[in-house]
Amino acid sequence: MSRVMLRSGLWLGFYAMILWSWWIMFSMSRDMDLDWIGRPGPMGEAMRTMDPRMDMYMPMAEFGPLFWMWAIMMAAMMLPTLVPTLRSYDDLIHSADGTRAGWLGVLTGYFVVWVGFAALITGVQLVLLFGGVVDMLGIAKSQLVAGGLLIAVGAFQFTRAKEVCHGVCHAPMTYFLGHWKTGFTGGLRMGLGLGAFCVGCCWGFMALGFVGGVMSLLWMGFATLFMVLEKLPQIGHVVTRPMGFVLIAGGIVLLVYPIAYGG
Repeated sequence: MSRVMLRSGLWLGFYAMILWSWWIMFSMSRDMDLDWIGRPGPMGEAMRTMDPRMDMYMPMAEFGPLFWMWAIMMAAMMLPTLVPTLRSYDDLIHSADGTRAGWLGVLTGYFVVWVGFAALITGVQLVLLFGGVVDMLGIAKSQLVAGGLLIAVGAFQFTRAKEVCHGVCHAPMTYFLGHWKTGFTGGLRMGLGLGAFCVGCCWGFMALGFVGGVMSLLWMGFATLFMVLEKLPQIGHVVTRPMGFVLIAGGIVLLVYPIAYGG
């Protein structure tokens, strides 16, 4: 009974972390006067036009607050994609010598890698912001940049690197069997490895935040849904390339048609 309670408690804590992350992102979006699509209200619109070099405190132009936002976003978007992996490890607790400590190690290692990626993309956003490529809300200022990014991420869906990384994410049991380590430390090492492959698989969908707006709950929701679908054993292998076609087509539309975009 105690093992069942421990398992239930860990899973409940995991799902509570996901819900908390989404609530924080929703609250941040409201504080910045954005709707669920990411469209700014009067205060948000004023923020978009600010120069990051102005002599005043602007959280979206500072590494610390911006990194916090990206780290929470990683938790909200990427932890749901870890469910099939944690369920695979759950099976090994019964059939092999896996432990709940190892389960926590996998979760910790995976999240550490994505927090590291959050630090990296925070730096990228600041470079783009001070370089005049994106505005204060992280939205690309030109259709050329937005369309080019859509095409680049779409093209990546057809590469060998995507195939290899997605293969690991899509079949975590195979990775566990080939890299099996016991205890929390062993789980941590496997989680770090899985997280690295997951970043290699999904980095492009994080970069697309610069197209839809990094604080757009709509973009976050669609990206999370697709990344979850990519990792489902039953259908994950059939959605990757169609999404590549969709992204490339969307990028071409942005490049060809002179619609209002960015700032």
